Amino acid sequence: MSAQASFDVTTGVDLQEVDNAINQAQKEIAQRYDFKGSNATIEFKRAEALLLLVADNDFQMRALFDVVQTKLIKRGVSVKNLDIGEVKQAGGDTVRREIKLKRRWTRIPRKRSPPRSRTQSSRKSKPPFRAIRSA
Repeated sequence: MSAQASFDVTTGVDLQEVDNAINQAQKEIAQRYDFKGSNATIEFKRAEALLLLVADNDFQMRALFDVVQTKLIKRGVSVKNLDIGEVKQAGGDTVRREIKLKRRWTRIPRKRSPPRSRTQSSRKSKPPFRAIRSA
């Protein structure tokens, strides 16, 4: 039963697995034909839990992000733990994207319900079951 259960709660990332995935992605980028001669880079700032992607244009940025995302998934890092930033223009006709890694739970404030009085029951009463007899 527990193998079928699914929750949308993220508890943070394993930074060593992220480091391994980034190393694999850098190796793949060095080998791919569409990245030959470009200055597409992936930088992992472990202390800040930040990924910095730099590419020549939007097409390469999408391909670079796809490679990183694929490697993270293969290493077992959930993409729900990524806070993906917008693609921004950088100097020298390049584009840049920052991806922050969620390392802890972030509490979502919930609405508090008013306190119940002791006379109110938490369960609603149901009418008694009556069997219908057919004649």
